[in-house]
Amino acid sequence: MAQWQRGAQAVLALAGLCFGTTGGAPDAPRLDVLLARAGNQVSDFVEQFSDVKCTELVRQEKLGKDDQVELKEESTYDYLVMLTNSGGELSLAESRLPIRAAKPDKKNRSMLLSNGFATLFLVFHPLYADSFKFALAGEESVYGHVMNKVSFQHVPGTRSVAALALRGREYPLELTGMAWIDPETGSIARIEAGSQDTLQDVGLKSLHSKIEFAPVPFADSKTVYWFPAQASVEVETPRQHWRNVHQFTAYRKFTVSTEEQVIKK
Repeated sequence: MAQWQRGAQAVLALAGLCFGTTGGAPDAPRLDVLLARAGNQVSDFVEQFSDVKCTELVRQEKLGKDDQVELKEESTYDYLVMLTNSGGELSLAESRLPIRAAKPDKKNRSMLLSNGFATLFLVFHPLYADSFKFALAGEESVYGHVMNKVSFQHVPGTRSVAALALRGREYPLELTGMAWIDPETGSIARIEAGSQDTLQDVGLKSLHSKIEFAPVPFADSKTVYWFPAQASVEVETPRQHWRNVHQFTAYRKFTVSTEEQVIKK
């Protein structure tokens, strides 16, 4: 979710994720195979993502004239995402334990607080359907791997993966974007998504996000999954402009340890 003014909050709602329809286009069979592989990969990855934690560095910037940085704050967190599937619905819970918090701004200027954007890969989760239209958009090399580019566009009138929560009310965001997907494994290497000119009446001029993924091996797993490495979020209103960058490093398996003691009377 993201908050850019005091009392204004944007939320990534885990609803309306999709495969969509490919129609009778010549690339439809190839696209269907790619989406099926991406869906299977995301389904498996959801369980892996909930079993790890990492270190998150968040850089918040308030931009002024000519996009010059007026104010910058940096914080570091111990970061954990818990994704659960209950009754056919995915729910997201994020945990951030501060390691180093940013110093409060003496002028009390508002900053963008962004959460949830690293999980935009859920657009391709097969649990949901018919909320996006997909199309092949060529190929491009990412980290030395040839990736298929797949565009996605939210279908109006269906549930959205993102919503702006403002003054107790939620406004769905009409997200469009592009994903870079490994054609052999279905792993997602990059996602870019944005929303423009859809909620200007409530003060949102534009929103753009970019998520970069990188392979993270674990000693106890033969499968190498691509985890979020960096997520950038840029939000602009008619009067203000913010940019946040999240960096995710030091992935390790999350374990819970318990200790029992017998009290002697």
